[in-house]
Amino acid sequence: MPPRYGKLDLAAWSKSAPTINGYKTEPWILKGARIVTLNMEIDDDPADNLIPATMHPSIPAYAIFCVTNYPDSPVGPFTIAEVRVSGRTGVRPRGFVLRSFCDNEDARRELAARWGYPAVAGEVKLYIRHDRVIAHAGAGGKPVLECELLDRDVISGGDIQYVASMHLARNRDDGKLVLVQVDPEFTFSKAERGKPRVILLDNDAFGAGANLRLANPISASFTTADVTLPKIRYICDPGLPAMQGTTKVAA
Repeated sequence: MPPRYGKLDLAAWSKSAPTINGYKTEPWILKGARIVTLNMEIDDDPADNLIPATMHPSIPAYAIFCVTNYPDSPVGPFTIAEVRVSGRTGVRPRGFVLRSFCDNEDARRELAARWGYPAVAGEVKLYIRHDRVIAHAGAGGKPVLECELLDRDVISGGDIQYVASMHLARNRDDGKLVLVQVDPEFTFSKAERGKPRVILLDNDAFGAGANLRLANPISASFTTADVTLPKIRYICDPGLPAMQGTTKVAA
């Protein structure tokens, strides 16, 4: 059986791709981030339309729902909500970010310009309860995502492995459409696991249309960590398999 590749419509997605100001950004160290992440299986076949050809679909396919509150950053506090679709570049697991809703205008601008985040305006909240963690995102007064981690249970930070992100962006210098790998580093001070539950998902708000169909829950985690948003190390040609179209831009 030949390998499967993503089938993302690059012409359509490129219309909303952010502009990244080159690949020489310096890291940000963001202290005390609170991160809730849910993994949910999704229907395999339509999900192929939500990752670019440089990525292989994961088997089974799954979506990653991630909401992070950063209480301290160079542009002030902000909270960001993302939906990613799992896949692999070569053999390494990655998550293609469909859209990022963020509640801080300066953060949206810097995240897009430095790391290619597809960041748009939104109201994002994280609520910590004794038995659950609730994440909510909205835009224009309309909810677009509500999810929660249930039955909180303490674990070791060593049990947490986050998947690096892939961001579709256009390089300001040469106008090329690229896939930017963003692989933050995490130093955990607290970690919990629980049961994932997605209460509300507006597929259209995340650009997924009918291609994102939720199936079985997989896992959920809630952590507190110091996060380093890194120098960009790799970019990919989104239309080529990763083994052909990957370029190393930093050590």
